[in-house]
This record gives sequence, C-alpha cells and structure tokens, in this order.
Amino acid sequence: MGVVEQSAKRQRRWGAFQTAVLYAAVGGLMVATGAVPDFRKILKYYAGNAKGSKFNYKAKSVLGRLSAKGLITFEERDGKRYARLTKVGEQALKLETLRDAGMRKPKRWDKRWRVVIFDIPERRRTIRVRLRRFMDEFGFVRLQDSVWVYPYDCEDLIALAKAKFRIGLDVLYMIVEQIEHDKHLREHFALPIE
Repeated sequence: MGVVEQSAKRQRRWGAFQTAVLYAAVGGLMVATGAVPDFRKILKYYAGNAKGSKFNYKAKSVLGRLSAKGLITFEERDGKRYARLTKVGEQALKLETLRDAGMRKPKRWDKRWRVVIFDIPERRRTIRVRLRRFMDEFGFVRLQDSVWVYPYDCEDLIALAKAKFRIGLDVLYMIVEQIEHDKHLREHFALPIE
C-alpha cells in the first residue's frame, strides 16, 4: 500500500471515529454528561480501555478536534465539565445521518429532475472542490462542471450543504420537468425509460 493510500485510509478511519463521537454526542455517551461530569473520565470505565490506552487517547484528541471545529463546546457548571453540541455540530450530525441512511427515495419517481447549479469564484476553489466531492458522495450525477442532477427531492440536503460550506448565494436549486437526452441519467438511477 502506497503512502497516499495509507494516508487516505488513516483519514477515513479518523473521520469515522469523529462521526462516531459526534453521534455519541446526541444519542448516547455525551448526553450522559448532563448527569456525569467530564466525558473523558467516562471512557476509562469501558471494557478493554485501560487508562492510557490508544482508544482513550484517540477519544480525547477527537473531542479536542470536534471542539476546535466548533462542533461541540465544553461548559462548566457547578465545578463540573459538560459537552454540548453546537448549531454547526447539529448541522454536521444531520448531514451524517442523511449520508448513513441514504437519501430517501420515494416508491414512485415524480418525473422531475432536481438540478443544482453553482458558481463559486476561483478564490474559493477549495470550497468548490469540497462541494463537488459532497455532491458525488450523495449520488448526484455531474452534467457539466458545475451542474449536477438528482431525480428525487433533495432540497433539505442542499440547504444543509449551503449552510455547511457557507455558499448560500452561489448555489441554485431547481426542479426541472425535462432534460434533453436524459436516457443515460434514467439508466444511471434505474428509472423507467420512456
């Protein structure tokens, strides 16, 4: 395995770990911090996680990174430390939930295409690249450089993406009745060909 492959694998692993901790923030362990102070102290009591173990170290560093990204904050009340999900963290959690559950596909296609067009300036190239990767991950098909198509309702997802990348005015969401020569799109999404 090459250096680039190892680096990518490591990033995927860390991303999955961060996602797991973020999920825990809402659905499990971090919610428990409302009753139990300092989330880090809780981790050492789980089976197989002796003090100083690799998992403890990773969890502490992930919590720090999530805090640095603004996804969680730590609050002190009555001399105890609590973890809370921020608004940005809530949006990130919604995106992860959509990604894991897959976008909802209705039983019948309404024969309308959802088209997303964006025009992001060159000075914000990294945002543009991240948005393209995002669109690809969620199954959109690229028609042209900045024109992406999806057959089902995805307005909420696009609204979350606009907030996540801070590109509200640079992105347009359209519902289109017909696209010329759409056979390849229908085949890609396994839709009826007329």
